[in-house]
Amino acid sequence: MNTKSVIQTSGIAFGTSGARGLVVDFTPQVCAAFSIAFSQSIKSEFAFNTMAIAIDNRPSSFDIAKACAAGLKQLNIDVVYYGVVPTPALAYTAMQDNMPCIMVTGSHIPFDRNGLKFYRPDGEITKQDEQAILSTDFDFTDLSLVDISLPTSDKAKNAYTARYTNLFSEEALGGKRVGIYEHSSAGRDIYKALFEQLGAEVICLGRSDEFIPIDTEAVSDEDKQRAKKWVSEYHLDMLFSTDGDGDRPLVAGEDGEWLRGDILGLLCSQALSIEALATPVSCNTAIELSGSFKTVTRTKIGSPYVIEAFAKLNKTYKRVAGFEANGGYLLASDFEFNGKALKALPTRDALLPALVLATMGDSIASLQISLPQRFTASDRLKNFPQEKSLKLVTLLKTEPQRICSLLDISSLDVIHGDDTDGVRLHLSNGAIVHIRPSGNAPELRCYIEAGEYSIIQRYLKSFTTNFESNLNAELIDSNF
Repeated sequence: MNTKSVIQTSGIAFGTSGARGLVVDFTPQVCAAFSIAFSQSIKSEFAFNTMAIAIDNRPSSFDIAKACAAGLKQLNIDVVYYGVVPTPALAYTAMQDNMPCIMVTGSHIPFDRNGLKFYRPDGEITKQDEQAILSTDFDFTDLSLVDISLPTSDKAKNAYTARYTNLFSEEALGGKRVGIYEHSSAGRDIYKALFEQLGAEVICLGRSDEFIPIDTEAVSDEDKQRAKKWVSEYHLDMLFSTDGDGDRPLVAGEDGEWLRGDILGLLCSQALSIEALATPVSCNTAIELSGSFKTVTRTKIGSPYVIEAFAKLNKTYKRVAGFEANGGYLLASDFEFNGKALKALPTRDALLPALVLATMGDSIASLQISLPQRFTASDRLKNFPQEKSLKLVTLLKTEPQRICSLLDISSLDVIHGDDTDGVRLHLSNGAIVHIRPSGNAPELRCYIEAGEYSIIQRYLKSFTTNFESNLNAELIDSNF
């Protein structure tokens, strides 16, 4: 077998972060091909004979990890297995040990899908690294998983916990009641003890034996109601959760409202005195309007693009970070915080922004009021073919005014467009509509920003109820 041909015919593809696809397509041969290709693609830059692997709580993840290990075994590469831990825990520990690693996770997508995230010894791979993996042409033999043993090491769990217990005092959260919405998060066996070590009273909630695909950018109505109920019932100061692999945070304050990820990132960056930010084009423009940063670089959506921007920013600034609309926080620089050393972690992390916010003293609601009042929300159309999404984006780039009829807001005009990622259209009433295909699922995503939340609700309702029918009716004669 050959890595390049196996991967090309696998049905597995790189999205915004990592390779994703249906579980049935992650055959042992495909998993081995990816792990071998990754190892071969970086061997000229790094010397290593061991690779770390960890997984999320999906039913398919352990078997995928075994297949990856079997592929690496053919290269005489040993595997250290950290079990079920958050992606940033794996990445952080592997970086400290100067070794590459693979995280088996589909993040927030449904359990019938899964994925692989790859990390060089110096951090998360870039889009150029993805292409290097895909172009690696290496022969390997048939696999046997019978003799693959993966004993679990607690090193990543302990190192990740120590990162934050060393950064904050034992009473940093003293007197606070924190709820942990555990569901099936990969970090659910870490968070309670960590928050307690920092002085909080912790209530664990919603633990599930079945995998729950939590999307921090499209929180379900059920989880919105759940947050309000729990915060009220248990008199919580904060409710904390993450997506499936623990790299995207969900934080609610005393009102039980889930905080938007980009607002969480903005507040965290202010508290850390960040000088330069890299953040996707989909994030709230309150970032620039706040006047808190010396420079802000806007990127395509996806952590690899944010990471690519760090190289230039790190040449000029000492405190560099980034975050995404999903709340994942990426730290590009080593610096001091609270008089303690804080090491860079250039991959999405859920804990740092949540802990920084929880220790700021003021209520989460009052912290939000201090920011420029720009509101954002997003939703998606599921089972929307990517080919159709791409044709729509092409149309809106050439005829942007069509977005107004598609959303039933024909009285407005498009005054400016941005095609950094999908198409982002600025309207005459100050609102922004951003349409883009999902990078890892057959979905069409819509992001809305406006000065009034009622506008966002109206536009997103039109998007979820009328958009596709309007599109089909309007373009029926356009060979769409």
